[in-house]
Amino acid sequence: MKPLRSHLLAAALLLAAPAALAGTTLDAVRQKGFVQCGVNTGVAGFSAPDSAGVWTGLDIDLCKGVAVALFGDAGKVRFTPTTAAQRFVALQSGEIDVLTRNATQTMARDTALGLNLAGVNFYDGQGFLVLKSLGVKSVKELNGATICVQPGTTTEFNMSDYFRANGISFTPVVIEKVEENINAFASGRCDVITTDASQLASIRVTALKNPDDYVILPERISKEPLGPMVRHGDDQWFDIVKWTLYGMIEAEEAGINQSNVDEKLTSKDPTIQRLLGVTPGMGKAIGLDEKWLYAVIKQVGNYGDSFERNLGKKSQIKLDRGLNDLWTRGGLMYAIPIR
Repeated sequence: MKPLRSHLLAAALLLAAPAALAGTTLDAVRQKGFVQCGVNTGVAGFSAPDSAGVWTGLDIDLCKGVAVALFGDAGKVRFTPTTAAQRFVALQSGEIDVLTRNATQTMARDTALGLNLAGVNFYDGQGFLVLKSLGVKSVKELNGATICVQPGTTTEFNMSDYFRANGISFTPVVIEKVEENINAFASGRCDVITTDASQLASIRVTALKNPDDYVILPERISKEPLGPMVRHGDDQWFDIVKWTLYGMIEAEEAGINQSNVDEKLTSKDPTIQRLLGVTPGMGKAIGLDEKWLYAVIKQVGNYGDSFERNLGKKSQIKLDRGLNDLWTRGGLMYAIPIR
């Protein structure tokens, strides 16, 4: 989810923030001994706690990867659940070190909010979830529908623009908290619920009774490149977050995964030797141990390992890779080379 109305408040807070925040994130993280990650309050597949309070998800794995890169230990993390309205303020104020939460990367967030966009870990688009019994096959058949949506998000504004452009009338049911939004939809208070299509897939399988009674309509009315964000002003911290993500993607490209990473240490492939630190230089480049990416893959896995475990065929959500497959297989996942 992606707030817009909070931009002015968040920008004001950024201007009011003490100058000491700039350039000190990495030092502060090292001093306290763990990475504080802002995550969603609970979206299965991305970031959600289980009954024992253990957090899992694609965004959780990325946070753990950053901790491994820096400390060599995936357990050196803390998670701060944030709502759509809170997440950017939490990052700007220094409450969290990095936002690893399904947040859309936009120009305004990079500029007006003073955030660095540290790569895309999920390509998505806004969708609509409805009961099959309504007989609706297209978003353009939703004339007169009531639609559950979170306020102050690009989801809300995308929908308004799209429906107005297509002459479709609707009644928004605006509810801030994800859980209350889902409950309103499940109880029949609204005909439709809208958000990122991946989140709808998670809601359908994990939060609604009788998932087969619901369908996600085929249209995607927006581009939603989701990924981690950090504050402006600390380039080395930005590099560590960004290259952890790219490293997990490039490891998949190179065929290095959690189960074969040890045997790959003896590979004669120059790319693999660089990635795993057998050939030194890539660790020194960002101030880390030369085996930083080896440790990330060993403890967390490559991007594909994480996707399949949390969102793909090994998960209860069972999403196809689609746009999030590697570029060599028709997707958009393409890592900047580590060399």
